[in-house]
Amino acid sequence: MRNRFGYLALVIVLVCPFASAQWVQTNGPCGGDLRALAVSGTNLYVGTWGSGVFLSTNNGTSWTAVNTGLGNCYVSALAVSDTNLFAGTYDGVFLSTDNGTTWSAVNTGLGSGGELTVSALGVSGMNLFAGMEGFLRGQYGAFLSTNNGTSWTEVNSGLPRTSIYSFAVSGTNIFAGTYGDGVFLSTNNGTSWTATGLTDTGVVALAVSDSNLFAGTSGGVFLSTNNGKSWTAVNTGLTVINVNAFAVNGTNLFAGTSGGGIFLSTNSGTNWTAANIGLTNTTVSALATSGTNLFAGTYGSGVFLSTSNGSSWIPVNIGLTNSYVSALAVSGSNIYAGTSGGGVFLSTYYGSNWTAVNAGLTAPYVNALAVSSNGASGTNLFAGTSLGVFLSTNNGASWNSASTGLTSTIISSLAVASNGAGGTIILAGTNGGVFISTNNGTSWTPINTGLTSPYVNALAVYINGTGGTNLSAGTNGGVFLSTNGGITWNAVNAGLTNADVRSLAVSPVGGGTGGTNIFAGTSGGVFLSTNNGTSWGAVNTGLTDTSVVALSVWGSSLFSGTDGSGVFRRLLSEMITGAEDNNNQIPTRFALEQNYPNPFNPTTTIRYGLPAKLQITLIVYNSLGQQVAMLASGEQDAGFHEVRFNADRLASGMYFYRLTAGEFVQTRKLALVR
Repeated sequence: MRNRFGYLALVIVLVCPFASAQWVQTNGPCGGDLRALAVSGTNLYVGTWGSGVFLSTNNGTSWTAVNTGLGNCYVSALAVSDTNLFAGTYDGVFLSTDNGTTWSAVNTGLGSGGELTVSALGVSGMNLFAGMEGFLRGQYGAFLSTNNGTSWTEVNSGLPRTSIYSFAVSGTNIFAGTYGDGVFLSTNNGTSWTATGLTDTGVVALAVSDSNLFAGTSGGVFLSTNNGKSWTAVNTGLTVINVNAFAVNGTNLFAGTSGGGIFLSTNSGTNWTAANIGLTNTTVSALATSGTNLFAGTYGSGVFLSTSNGSSWIPVNIGLTNSYVSALAVSGSNIYAGTSGGGVFLSTYYGSNWTAVNAGLTAPYVNALAVSSNGASGTNLFAGTSLGVFLSTNNGASWNSASTGLTSTIISSLAVASNGAGGTIILAGTNGGVFISTNNGTSWTPINTGLTSPYVNALAVYINGTGGTNLSAGTNGGVFLSTNGGITWNAVNAGLTNADVRSLAVSPVGGGTGGTNIFAGTSGGVFLSTNNGTSWGAVNTGLTDTSVVALSVWGSSLFSGTDGSGVFRRLLSEMITGAEDNNNQIPTRFALEQNYPNPFNPTTTIRYGLPAKLQITLIVYNSLGQQVAMLASGEQDAGFHEVRFNADRLASGMYFYRLTAGEFVQTRKLALVR
């Protein structure tokens, strides 16, 4: 359940912040993985990967979730035809005739067996086309409906067995962009298709402007002026050539890219200029225009609006609660949230509102946050990212790199401890173990003896109840404990039924004199230990998203950052009295979890759950659909399983991993960043 606090709810929060006897979701931070944008009159719609469809009637100033009846919240495509709104999802096509207020499935004839991953939608007059992402779940090609989705007919004559990522319409010509076979043309409403001159490439985006047809690929932009018979690369000035989306506004052509933001061409692609001022996330997955307004959907930071043809951008995300929160930290009255793709956000009161604080933070994938005193009556805020450690001395207003000596620069955790002489030490968990800095991040040294699992996702420092200091490390192989400042480590995992530990938090008992409560956030929820890790129990009541990647104690509550549902909070007193039963040892349904860490270099862990004993395969593919690794194959027992993927021989880029277990097939993306 997603809470959007109005005025009355805000008053209740101020008087009694946490009245529910379970986990409660906070209002953000906003953002997330946006896959689609659509405009219908004064309505603007966004499709998200994990939180369904949102509607704005005021140019993005505020948003409302519109998901009643939408059976799947993983939305890849949106299309508008007259008063009908269509959503392409992980489970087929859904139709709304009332601006998204209600939805109904319209999938008759659209594939079989529920394998209905719709990756593209296109409208041509009264014809609706659906492109299937067969690479994900086995159903390929194009389907046509002439009755608003009531029924579908397969229209694949001339098409190879390929996924379709994009459609474009120019008069009676229908163009389809495919996964690795280029662009195909149909002049008879999909009855037959022919290959154009652009072949052997993946086409993610298509756009038509007058007589010009543009194709966006991982190799840049291509232009055809003769309906696809021939193509020319038009990339001058396009410094990042991985193109995800197009938008046309008069003579202006906009291209959204992965990592380079938005580029503008005013001369049909002959040359391009960057148009990114104010765009704090440069991975742009969707673009749309409405009059003089241009909207950009990003991976991790929500929607941005430009009213000046891309000259400047502002975020427009109020109510758009779809975020990947990977780190939390508290400093005085401030709580910070690190996100996967959107950088750092700041809230000054219990998560009621959030503000991005990212100036100088060149790596938007923030896996860890930590706060320490700087010795001058101020505080240091550290951010662990996919490109090392960054330091802010002004509450996130500006950042600088602090990574000298870090041989592993993908930082997954940070912690602060006293050095025993009035100063502090900073600890960093990486994909190569633990590092220590005694000079506020100026330099780092490794400390890893006994740490048999070097993939350190979380760190915690706390008083052990006998006057000493303990250091705990959460890894892909459970929790490790050091009682001597990291010189040696030992595993402490009794009762920890999920060993994929992604976050740790501590809460002193009796003012710090009676021991410490230790919380571990895992891919299967939150666990509590009241005896320094000797034993653990689950505490998950009300936690609807149990993929917990961040934990932080603030006052009398524990905050939990999740992989897709923002931040939850719960009173400490509810959990300390007794851990809940854990019933997650054998999953009740199939599960393929997001790899962790992600992005990664060069290794990452993939976890999946099987409700029964089955023959399975787990395969990694590159962006062209070519197999690059077989991670698991054969019969496996019911339960959760983990495999580690080593990509040391592969190039940077986006890859896919697919689990096949009986009739179940699911695929996720993973990013290798070197």
